[in-house]
Amino acid sequence: MTSTSARGRIAVGLIAVASSVAPTVAIGQPSATGEAIYLETCAACHGTGVPRAPQLGNRRQWAPLIREGQAVLTSHAWVGVRGMPARGGRDDLDLEAFSGAVAHMARSAGADWQAPDPAMLRRIEAEVRKREAARKGRNAGQKP
Repeated sequence: MTSTSARGRIAVGLIAVASSVAPTVAIGQPSATGEAIYLETCAACHGTGVPRAPQLGNRRQWAPLIREGQAVLTSHAWVGVRGMPARGGRDDLDLEAFSGAVAHMARSAGADWQAPDPAMLRRIEAEVRKREAARKGRNAGQKP
């Protein structure tokens, strides 16, 4: 056996072991953590210095947003706000997974927010309905 083929077998073995112990995260599923969603989606803007996107862990940038409250901020981000596309551009995310990512980012900047429980999800859903109704009302007055 040559050293090249031995290295190849070792590499294949390491990949097999790593894939068997690595956690599986399904985006949009309740098992997806807020941090996983952040890394998959949100970090593209909230971790790279995109203008107007508060950066992970930046307390100064997040403070006014955190003051809005978890339900309000999450609902605004869900429907799109301040140049951010709705759902961070990920239409396949469910509200629970998305909310977990928002809570993760807010916690990184000092908020005491947790992944949403059923009561918080209902509050977020109510805020989403209000936000969507307000947007429809504004758009109804515009010319096509």
